[in-house]
Amino acid sequence: MSPLIEELLRHGPVVTDGAWGTQLQQLGLSSGDCPDAWNLTHASQVEKVPRAYVEAGSRIVLTNTFRANRLALASYGVAQSVVEINRRGVEISLQAAGERALVFASIGPSGKMLLTEEVSRDELQQAFEEQAAALAEAGAAGLVVETMSDLAEAKIALAAAKSTGLPVVACMVFDSGKDLDRTLMGDSAQRVAKELTEAGADVIGANCGQGISSYINVCSQLRAATALPLWIKANAGVPQIVEGEVVYRTTAEEFAQFAPALVTAGAQFIGGCCGTNPDFISRLREAIS
Repeated sequence: MSPLIEELLRHGPVVTDGAWGTQLQQLGLSSGDCPDAWNLTHASQVEKVPRAYVEAGSRIVLTNTFRANRLALASYGVAQSVVEINRRGVEISLQAAGERALVFASIGPSGKMLLTEEVSRDELQQAFEEQAAALAEAGAAGLVVETMSDLAEAKIALAAAKSTGLPVVACMVFDSGKDLDRTLMGDSAQRVAKELTEAGADVIGANCGQGISSYINVCSQLRAATALPLWIKANAGVPQIVEGEVVYRTTAEEFAQFAPALVTAGAQFIGGCCGTNPDFISRLREAIS
């Protein structure tokens, strides 16, 4: 186990942060904006997100770099700024975290599909290596490959992240199948755990896709297949469309009620994904402690 991960877990489960996208939207990000480009144009607004999570008790905060790989940024016309966007994303979170939390930088999917040959393995590898190197050079303490639906893409991103020498968390989305315990591509939680463990992840887990109650079963399956630490960041329930707006129904109090069961199932890093906010993190911290 990575010495940093071992030290973090020395005193029990670690509370991470919550949603970024929905928080930035509340700060003025529109549906047509590139969230990651805000690192260059709205840094003070972006910094409010990790700062609020640190104040709520997060011991790890992520970065506004989820879509900051060259392939995803190209759809916004800002691929030429990939290195600057990633470096600035880390700097902003480091400024917010100070000495109170660690910064693990976010690496999300490319938005392209290997299965349909929309992108090649070499193109993915180059894009993820470029992003990972920029995040590491900017001072991130670790990297989080997250919200992956394709295990093949996740493993490419994991390898790129591992090349930096930093500890790497690798997370998949489980929201498919009869029991909502499979990825979009049909991979079971146990297969994901086995393959990501063999691929060299320091921590594995799940995020996004569904609410916290459903992730208890997923977490148990992950634990059955790996001895690695587990990272879980669930949504504030399944999103609903109300009068054209995306709404998450789960309250912070309801969300936190499931935290003890998630810890029992094996989760060691716990936070929130879409629809969660600093109140969710505060409640999680209270529930776990």
